[in-house]
Amino acid sequence: MTHRLGSFGRVNPPAPRVMPAHEAIADLKAGRAPTTTILAYGNGRSYGDSCQNHDGAVIDMRAFNRIHAFDATSGLLTAEAGVLLDEVIAHAAPHGFFPAVVPGTRFVTLGGAIANDVHGKNHHRRGTFGCHVEWLDLLRSDGKVYRCSRNENANLFAATIGGMGLTGIILCATVRLMRVSSLDVAEKVTPLAGLDQYFDLAEAADAANEYAVAWIDQLAAGRKAGRGLLLTGNHAPQPARARPSALRKSVPFQPPVNVLNRPFLTLFNAAYRWSRSRQADVHVTGWEKFFFPLDGVRDWNRLYGPKGLFQHQSVIPLEAARRTIPELLQAAREAGQGSFLTVLKRFGAVRSPGLLSFPRPGYTLTLDFPNRGARTLALLDRLDAITVAAGGGVNPYKDARMSAATFGASFPDWWALEALRDPLFMSSFWQRTAMRLKPDGRTTLRAAE
Repeated sequence: MTHRLGSFGRVNPPAPRVMPAHEAIADLKAGRAPTTTILAYGNGRSYGDSCQNHDGAVIDMRAFNRIHAFDATSGLLTAEAGVLLDEVIAHAAPHGFFPAVVPGTRFVTLGGAIANDVHGKNHHRRGTFGCHVEWLDLLRSDGKVYRCSRNENANLFAATIGGMGLTGIILCATVRLMRVSSLDVAEKVTPLAGLDQYFDLAEAADAANEYAVAWIDQLAAGRKAGRGLLLTGNHAPQPARARPSALRKSVPFQPPVNVLNRPFLTLFNAAYRWSRSRQADVHVTGWEKFFFPLDGVRDWNRLYGPKGLFQHQSVIPLEAARRTIPELLQAAREAGQGSFLTVLKRFGAVRSPGLLSFPRPGYTLTLDFPNRGARTLALLDRLDAITVAAGGGVNPYKDARMSAATFGASFPDWWALEALRDPLFMSSFWQRTAMRLKPDGRTTLRAAE
């Protein structure tokens, strides 16, 4: 039984073979290594195939989900890898703590957040999730558990953060949470007439605020091209008045077609920009709405139809961003593709301890596209080419189809992770990218055959 352990983009089929965590861990510790390659699977929120291993088996870590300890003075929390960030927040919030870095969903596991070295709206101040990991316990195929930190097994520590699960099974970890005055956020919304205005404001917005992100109307063309909203925020000075938790809506079934079509997106973008522009003054908003707006609709990825969706996230160097970001948006418009959620952020200079971390100084653009087959793939290849030509990179844990050459150009030091990869661990992503490259970044003859 696979229990539908797929990826969030739903482009690829779910895992063909699944192993329960406790069974797989017991076998490895006892020296009973499986006869196939394996990969730890968290909660499947990666959009592509970095969480899949279609030629082997995945290990379902979701039952490995106990919080072992929390120090309400220091903010240090120790938990098993299958604990969700949602559970971390619920455990720490009454004591005035919040994760220093959160991605766009709270339904990722602790192990997944480390393995992908996720980032949030405050990279300019806090860096990536890996910056706040104190230590982790890593089970390798030799049956040994390695305590990894900056000072102990430091090479494995660096390879595991952002290593997409390829160094072994993260059993548990200690992370340092951030003390906050309130989980809720004092938010300011600044309407943007175009991308130039955003770039003019972005650095100052980062300097003045804990959180900063821009929403862009990707479909707007001509004089309206690049219009959007700059959303900045800081934790509110005191908790908002208690309010009942909002009920999570859901998409109860799979629509037979993509619901998020161009006419719908045109209307949605206009309505969203109008409604949020009316909130230009600083106002307190709930933390769920500010950090995790899409979590309010369970299974929202079903709206893209039975063929699923592709997400493309690029990072563009600072000096190339003003010319390259508009080029990426224009390429999508010329291809007739509409992105439901288009997000633009500025990465800072805080370095990750991980070997293969995606964020680097520059601007990152995220686009979502329904899978329309060959023409969508052609657009994504075009976006890759624009990104690489600008000296940027494409996010591997958001990807389901990039070429080996694009991966090699995005991460020229990928071989350092390959050198520390556990030979028993493999993913579909790594198989189709890194395993087709030589250490100099060139595609192997075997891959071309």
